[in-house]
Amino acid sequence: MPARLQVPVDQLRIGMYVAELDRPWLDTKFPFQGFPIASEADLARLRQTCKTVFIDLEKGLAPARSAPAPTPPQAPRYPEQLPVEKALGPAKALYDECRRALEKTVKTLMAGGELDVQGVKTAVEKVADAIERNPDAVLLLSKLRQRGEQQLLRALDVSVLMMTFGRFLQLPRDQIDQLGLVGLLQDIGKLKVPEAVLAKREPLSAEELRQARAHVLHSAAMLREAQGLPSGLADLVLLHHERYDGSGYPRGLAGADIGMVGWIAAIADSFSAMTSVRPNAEQMSASNALGALYKARGTLYHEALVEQFIQCIGIYPVGSVVQLNSGEIGVVIAQNRVRRLQPRVMLLLDAQSNPISPQRILDLIREPASPSGEPYRIRRTLEASKLPLDPRDFFL
Repeated sequence: MPARLQVPVDQLRIGMYVAELDRPWLDTKFPFQGFPIASEADLARLRQTCKTVFIDLEKGLAPARSAPAPTPPQAPRYPEQLPVEKALGPAKALYDECRRALEKTVKTLMAGGELDVQGVKTAVEKVADAIERNPDAVLLLSKLRQRGEQQLLRALDVSVLMMTFGRFLQLPRDQIDQLGLVGLLQDIGKLKVPEAVLAKREPLSAEELRQARAHVLHSAAMLREAQGLPSGLADLVLLHHERYDGSGYPRGLAGADIGMVGWIAAIADSFSAMTSVRPNAEQMSASNALGALYKARGTLYHEALVEQFIQCIGIYPVGSVVQLNSGEIGVVIAQNRVRRLQPRVMLLLDAQSNPISPQRILDLIREPASPSGEPYRIRRTLEASKLPLDPRDFFL
């Protein structure tokens, strides 16, 4: 449970996470109920508005000096309702429904039709329902996505990541749905970029780079023309390639000017891109991608949110292929929230790379004994493409 601490505003510092004010949120100009302190401007606004605030010690930094004892922890807004084994079937149905809705929308747009706003909104809400019941089940499906149709499935992957992260941050449900729509639609403008540019393996020319980057502006324009989308969504899809240090595009925004949705979108989109098959870059393992995000925290990405994203996804993210100290190989199917280094793993191959049937599920936090008698531990992560079988065959 997150521990919360009441802190005078003069003790606040950048990197803390404000969970509650000493007055109603609606009486202030803060756009989110709960946010990381990202700039001196945030500190100045808090000092002008409040005398004390409650900070979340799991989502941000602690005070530099002593402070009152934490308040009793509150129950999480989204407790898991189903174990991953029971949540996987319903989650797959909703995930596939969202994928079909996105496929239909893309085909309609390519034929000159209009965006099916209600269909996309309904699909996102249903996936958000599944994430609310058990985020690991939906993340597992997303990470074991099919080959081919990469742009389509990556949009769904980013949407799932953003909603899962929003759930982890305990954002209100309407904001989680908003994150899902942003993730699903922010790259829809790629439909107007030449396929030869998107698929090119060699470095892009200056003109090709301009065309590729223009997809962000195309996405915003397409959403402005659509009827029934939430107000401001078109502006939010402009943010996922902005960078915290101002080095991004299309407007070169920096720091607090990007905002929470943009910070989250940049992290989720980059993680998805790094772990996907791409024509112009090598696919990374999930753990290496998290390492790259961590290295760029505070420069390309919001520092506190990167650290929170790693906590959300886990050191061994759901869907990761791992080799254990026994030599056996499995796939991570669920996180243990208390000990991130000891997730639940489904064994797929024995130490001689022979398929294991029936598959066994190990909960590493219980320290089950390996054939040598020592507790199972994860030795390293592996690329799924290098295995003699496809992990998706066991889930999809």
